[in-house]
Amino acid sequence: MSTVTSNIESVLQEERHFPPPAEFAQRAHIKSMAELETLRAEAAADPESFWARMAEELHWFKRWDTVLKWDPPHAEWFGGGRINISYNCLDRHLATWRRNKAALIWEGEPGETRTFTYQQLHTEVCKFANVLKHANVKRGDRVALYMPLIPELAIAMLACARIGATHSVVFGGFSSSALVDRINDASCKLVVTADGGWRRGNEVKLKTAVDEALKECPSVNACIVVRRTGSPQHMQEGRDFWWHELMETVDANCPAEELDSEHPLYILYTSGTTGKPKGILHTTAGYLLQAHLTTKWVFDIKDEDLYWCTADIGWVTGHSYVVYGPLSNGASVLMYEGAPNFPEPDRFWTMIERHRVNIFYTAPTAIRAFIKWGDQWPSKHDLSSLRLLGTVGEPINPEAWMWYRKVIGKERCPIVDTWWQTETGAIAITPIPGATTTTPGSATLPFPGIDADVMTRDGKPVGANQGGYLVIKRPWPSMLRTIWGDDERYKQQYWSQIEGIYFAGDGARRDNDGYFWIMGRIDDVINVSGHRLGTAEIESALVSHGAVAEAAVVARPDDLKGSSIVAFVTLEGSHNPSDGLNQELRAHVVKEIGALARPDDIRFTDALPKTRSGKIMRRLLREIATSGTVAGDVTTLEDFSVLEKLRAEEE
Repeated sequence: MSTVTSNIESVLQEERHFPPPAEFAQRAHIKSMAELETLRAEAAADPESFWARMAEELHWFKRWDTVLKWDPPHAEWFGGGRINISYNCLDRHLATWRRNKAALIWEGEPGETRTFTYQQLHTEVCKFANVLKHANVKRGDRVALYMPLIPELAIAMLACARIGATHSVVFGGFSSSALVDRINDASCKLVVTADGGWRRGNEVKLKTAVDEALKECPSVNACIVVRRTGSPQHMQEGRDFWWHELMETVDANCPAEELDSEHPLYILYTSGTTGKPKGILHTTAGYLLQAHLTTKWVFDIKDEDLYWCTADIGWVTGHSYVVYGPLSNGASVLMYEGAPNFPEPDRFWTMIERHRVNIFYTAPTAIRAFIKWGDQWPSKHDLSSLRLLGTVGEPINPEAWMWYRKVIGKERCPIVDTWWQTETGAIAITPIPGATTTTPGSATLPFPGIDADVMTRDGKPVGANQGGYLVIKRPWPSMLRTIWGDDERYKQQYWSQIEGIYFAGDGARRDNDGYFWIMGRIDDVINVSGHRLGTAEIESALVSHGAVAEAAVVARPDDLKGSSIVAFVTLEGSHNPSDGLNQELRAHVVKEIGALARPDDIRFTDALPKTRSGKIMRRLLREIATSGTVAGDVTTLEDFSVLEKLRAEEE
C-alpha cells in the first residue's frame, strides 16, 4: 500500500465466520444465500420492478401510476398512489386474527406494564386523531412530539399519520433551547408532551422545558400534556390541555386519510453538532415499504415473536423499528421507558426473561456497557427465549460482537449488524439471518435493491481491502427527500461530494468476500504522516484487549505527523489504570494493526461523553485532547458530569 493516499487506509483483519444455524435457516423467510442472491439479482437487473413487486405487500387505496421518477437528486416513489401508514400499521390487521393480538407491551422504569392489542391501539389512535382535528390540526401541518418512551408517543405518531399531519419527534432528553430550534425550523402548530418521564429513578421534567421553549415559539397554538409522573404542572389557560381530558371528549371513529405516496410523513432532526438544525424529511409510501420489508427480512419476524428494539422513538431507529416497520408487519413490540441499569445492571436481562423476548435489537455502545458491568448480570437470567440479536447505531468492535454472541446469544443466535442512517430511513447494509454467513464487525452485504459501493473522492471504485467513501449509487424507496426548508444544503451535503451519487459521510472498505466494513464517520478519520486511518479500527484493536471495555480515538494536531492519536479508554471492572497497562495497550495496537496506529497518548477515564442516543461524542473528546476545554454545542450530551471529570483531569 502506498505511503500517501487520498483514501482511508484499512488495517483491521478478521478471520472468524459464522454460517446461519441450520434450524434457523429452515424456518426463515429467506432460507439460503442462493435465495438471497436471486432477490439481489432481480433488484439489480430491474430495481423498479423489484420494488413494485414488494409494494404489493402494502395496502393501497389507489395503486401507483409510476414506480420511480428520478430527477437527481430528487426522487418520487410510487407516483399517483394513495396510501396511509396508520392504516397499514393498524386497520388492515383488524380484519384478521391479529385484532386481539398484542401490538405494544410497555414497561415503565418503575415497573408498571400496559398492553395494547391492535384493536385497542387502533381505538386510541383514532381518538387522538380526532383530538388533533378538534385542535384545528390539518393535513400538512407540523406537530412536535416531545415525550418519554411511553405508548402515547407511538399513538401520537400514528394519529398524525392518520390525518396527514407531519410529525417531528424531539427526543425527550433534549434541552428547551434544542426544542426551540426544532419547533421553529418546522413551524410546528402544536406540541404534545408529558409532565415528565423516568430515567435512573429521577424524573425528567418535560413540561417545564416546553414552557420555557414556548416563550420563543410563535407558531405553536396549543400544548397537549400526558400525565405520566403526576408532578404538579403549570397549565396555561387556553394553551395547555391534559391528554386524558381531551380523549374523553371524542369518539373512536376516524377514517384514515387517503394520502399521496409522497406526502410528508415526518421531519427528524439529526442529533446535532453545531449550527442550524438539520431536519431530514421522509415521505410516506417508499419509507413504509422499506421499513416494512427490512423488518420482515432482517429480523425474520414471525407472528409468534416478541420483538424488542431498545432505541428511543426520538431517534430514527425508534421510528422505523419500534413503530412503523414492526406494526406494519403485525408484530408484538416491547417498549421500555427507562435506563438499562436501573435499578440494577441486569434490567434488560430481567425483562427478556420475564417477557420471553425473541428478537433483541440494541446499540454497540449498550453492548460495551454490558461488558463493562460484567458477565455475572446476564448469567443470572434465562435468556433461552432469544433467537435473533441485532446491533445498530455505529460500527461494532469484533470483540464486542463475539461477547454478544457468546454471553447473550449462547452461540446459537444469529447477529444482524445493521448499517443505515437517519437519511436512509431504513436498513441499507445488513446480514439476512437465514442466509448470510456473518463475520464479527462487518455489516456484510447491501439489502436487495440497495446499490452501495466504496469509492475515492473523485468517484472511482476502490479495490478489496482499500478504504474509501461509502456511497449509494441509485435511489432507494426510504431515502430522505430533502432537508426541511433547505434544499440547497440537501444537494450540497449529500449529492455534490461525488456528483450524482449519495454520499453517506462514512468511511468503509470491502473485504475479499465483498463484505462491507464501516470504518466510522469520515470526520472521525485521523491523518497520520499522510495515512488516513479510520478511528473505528483503532478502537476495535484497543477493545480486543481483555482489560478494555470501551475506547474512543480522536486526533490531535501534531506539527511533525499532521495528527497524533489520542485514545480515551474505559477499563473492565477488574482492571485499574497504570503506566504498565498504558504501555501494554500501545503495544497491543501495534501488534493488532501496526506501528502507524500506535496511540501517542492513552487516557483512562471512568466513562465517555455520549449523546442521549448512546453515540460517543468524539467532537468533544477532540476539543479536550487539543485544548483541554470544550467550546462547541453540548445540548445532546447525556451526562455532563463525564465532561466535567475529563476537563478536571486536564487541569
